[in-house]
Formats: sequence, C-alpha cells, structure tokens
Amino acid sequence: MKRRTFIQAMVAGGAVSAFGGLGINLSRAAQQTEAFKLDKATITTSICCYCAVGCGILVWSNPQTKRAINIEGDPDHPTNGGTLCPKGASMWQTTENPRRVTSVLYRAPGSSQWEEKSWDWALPRIAQKIKDTRDKGFETKNAKGQTVNRTTAIASVGSAALDTEEGWLYQAILRSLGMVYIESHARI
Repeated sequence: MKRRTFIQAMVAGGAVSAFGGLGINLSRAAQQTEAFKLDKATITTSICCYCAVGCGILVWSNPQTKRAINIEGDPDHPTNGGTLCPKGASMWQTTENPRRVTSVLYRAPGSSQWEEKSWDWALPRIAQKIKDTRDKGFETKNAKGQTVNRTTAIASVGSAALDTEEGWLYQAILRSLGMVYIESHARI
C-alpha cells in the first residue's frame, strides 16, 4: 500500500466513524433537504441605483408576492462582472425595508405634519408647479437682443442609472421646456 492511499483510507475511515458516531445519516439528510427558496423565483436583470458606475444586478423575486427575495451582482454584466460594492450589496435591504416610503407625502407650507396624498393628486400638481416656474422665469431674448428661449429658473440633476437612450430622451424633454441647467449624477 502506498503512503497516499494509506492517508486517504485513514481520512475516509475517520470521517465515516465520526459521522457514524454522531448518528448522522448523510443519505437520509440528502433526501430531506428543503427546496431552495430561489428555485421558483423570477430573475430580472437591472442596474444598481447608487452611483454612476451602473453595475449590473440580478433581482430574484417571488412570483406570487412580486417581492424581492435576493439581489446579487450579475456575472454576465461587463461593468462589474458579478461584484458589488457594499452599498450595492445591501440594496435588498433598501427595497424590502418596512420603513421605506411607498406613497406620496405632502407637507403644506408652514405645516409641521406630513399628509399622505394620491398620485392622481400629486402628478398634476407637479406639472403645474413646473409650468408656473417656467413661465415666470422664461426669457425669449438675452441682454444683447439675441433670441434664446430659455429658463434659468429650473435646474435638473438626472440619474446615473439612465442608459444612453434614456438620457437622450430625458434631456430632450428638459430642453423642450427651455431648460439650460441640465446635469447628470454621473458627472458630479
């Protein structure tokens, strides 16, 4: 018997006697394993919301509840290759936090209390506030008499999570309002 074969036999014999002495039956344990919680989950690809890098993530969600079960780095994504920074790795806690705000909260001027409002109330109000501010600060001509058709009363900081096409569309909408102060989170 060679030395290597002897050592392998000793390790195998020690493992069998150790598990046998503890009363653990490995064949029965393999049969009684509970189904893995991600087996029936739906996988959706997305990108991290935290910075301008745009790391790819895989979001595993329960098909019945539509709630996220797990979030991990996408190994096929060219930016991060499956790795995530600490903020990206903790993103599941952000999405499934019971204290997360999920409705429109409004605080009237001078009030110290927040009121819950509907989106049907909020969206027309936001649109009207944008229009009022644009109309109040709109310039058709500058000091030299040149046509400028712009407003400097509104600025925008876009999301770093937008891809090129979404960024173009977002900028086109803002330029159609006459905005000139347009920035992206990716450049800050």
